[in-house]
Amino acid sequence: MKDYKDLKIWQKGIELVNKTYSITEKFPNSELYGLTSQMRRAAISIPSNIAEGFVRKHTKEYFHFLTISLGSCAELDTQVIIAVERKYISKDLCDNFTNELYYEMRMISSLLNKL
Repeated sequence: MKDYKDLKIWQKGIELVNKTYSITEKFPNSELYGLTSQMRRAAISIPSNIAEGFVRKHTKEYFHFLTISLGSCAELDTQVIIAVERKYISKDLCDNFTNELYYEMRMISSLLNKL
């Protein structure tokens, strides 16, 4: 594989970014610099770290950036739970989103185990 954009985990990460933006657009304005910003940054971090790790020259560096990406997934998962508890999103929307997020986490974990 020559380009990180060919990676399914990167492509899924981009999907999660777009879904996160769609979800957070409906949050109250009071959350613009709070939960909205936090969720967007965590989501953006997922494919960004996958890409950065992919272009590094050493497997150890790739492993490091994939680990950061996995941590960003966990961060985003926590923030989605908070959004449900604050009643910014429905439990159904949360469940659909987290199913996709957990799929991404499994793909990242699988790749980490192969390195």
